[in-house]
Amino acid sequence: MNRANLPFMKSTFVALLAASSVAIVASGAAQAVTAANLGKGEALYAGGDAVRGILACVICHGPAGNSSIVQNPKLAAQHQAYIVKQLANFKSAERTNPIMIQVAKALTSDEARNVAAYLNAQILKPSAAKNKVTIELGKKIYRAGIAEKNVPACAGCHGPSGSGIPAQFALIGGQHQEYTIAQLSNFNSGARSNNPAMITIAKHLSPDEIQAVANYVAGLK
Repeated sequence: MNRANLPFMKSTFVALLAASSVAIVASGAAQAVTAANLGKGEALYAGGDAVRGILACVICHGPAGNSSIVQNPKLAAQHQAYIVKQLANFKSAERTNPIMIQVAKALTSDEARNVAAYLNAQILKPSAAKNKVTIELGKKIYRAGIAEKNVPACAGCHGPSGSGIPAQFALIGGQHQEYTIAQLSNFNSGARSNNPAMITIAKHLSPDEIQAVANYVAGLK
């Protein structure tokens, strides 16, 4: 065994151990996701509920979950259980965003499942990489990680194309570069704290590395 690789192997093990804890929680969420009503999910997504003060999701996340606002994530084709978990995290304020906390608190469990199921059934319109200069660096980090900084490959959890794993790891391929940068930066600073594995990994990334990998991810299909 090459002793030079021991720190990277140790860090990777720690990150994956943290990821396994998240996976257990997400797996439990997946088991709780029962048959959903896509029609009701679409109606709530597109129209909201003025009586209860629920904004229409389409305002921020775009038709069929394909947001054109780079600060707001594309949700089309996102894993149902992952969306349900994020809504639960917003509801408990474990994840912070004033608008999303308000919306999540107003949704019932059935409504959250319905909206998540509707979004999962939609077709993602992927973004594209914007910076050709950083493509190779982003590709290297995504596929192989950064051994000397104890950063494991993103593809290890999110897959070669960024498709993720249902109920465990998010679909990130084709996501807005700006949104991915914001989330990695929030994990890096601790502003987002609902994923221990991502906090561990992002803390080792520099701003330039975060931008490079986010740029590469935007072009994945």
